[in-house]
Amino acid sequence: MTTIVAIANEKGGVAKTTTALSLGAALVENGQETLLVDMDPQANLTLALGIQPSQTRRSVADLLLGNSSTLGVSRETGIPGLDIIPASGEMLLVERFLYVRQHYEHLLRRALSKSNMYSIIILDCPPSLGALTINALTAAQLLIIPTQCEFFSAHSLREMLDLIRNIRQRTNPSLRYRVLITMLGRTRVHRTLQEQIRSAFGNAVFETAIENDTKLRECPVVGKPITQYAPESRAAMQYRALAQELEEYVHQAVAQPA
Repeated sequence: MTTIVAIANEKGGVAKTTTALSLGAALVENGQETLLVDMDPQANLTLALGIQPSQTRRSVADLLLGNSSTLGVSRETGIPGLDIIPASGEMLLVERFLYVRQHYEHLLRRALSKSNMYSIIILDCPPSLGALTINALTAAQLLIIPTQCEFFSAHSLREMLDLIRNIRQRTNPSLRYRVLITMLGRTRVHRTLQEQIRSAFGNAVFETAIENDTKLRECPVVGKPITQYAPESRAAMQYRALAQELEEYVHQAVAQPA
């Protein structure tokens, strides 16, 4: 059974793409065949793997429009077991057209349902709550919400919860979510906000938190995930711990009926 995980937050700059790539690479280390899907028109995940969006012949756009299958648009990365469906400049145009299609929210779910060759599919969503994100959340069994321990990032969690309620009512009643604390510093403010987030969301917060690490900023330059670029770094260890926690959660919760 393939588990589909969306990574989304309306707030930008909270390490969504970093988490998608680093988590995917850590899962592959654990023997999980993993597919990354770049749902963001900015194509940062695509770029982070050294792929130029302007040179991609097929992308997520072809998948959403029904012009190709998952197998037809996916491509191997330099990491065995980790594939990607890249994004391209066509994504902005596609998003405008999605709204006029009947039941547009289900296009990605239908496309991905025909692929069973992966253990986990990770959807990297844009920092908006438009048609692309709605498609991702309709297709996913689990939503991971990365959030910094900063006021505006924590405040955006309210809008994400509103979106989750809306998605559950309209298109995906079994959608679950977990909050992931990212870019955690060692200041008093960060410690206080982390405690408040954990108090407010309880078990819905991953035990693993991702701390600030300059190595993470260097990864896109070399086109490698943190687990390959700096395998002994603090961030690499934390993303491996997150992968383990995710696998345990999927086994206990997502794989079971809601």
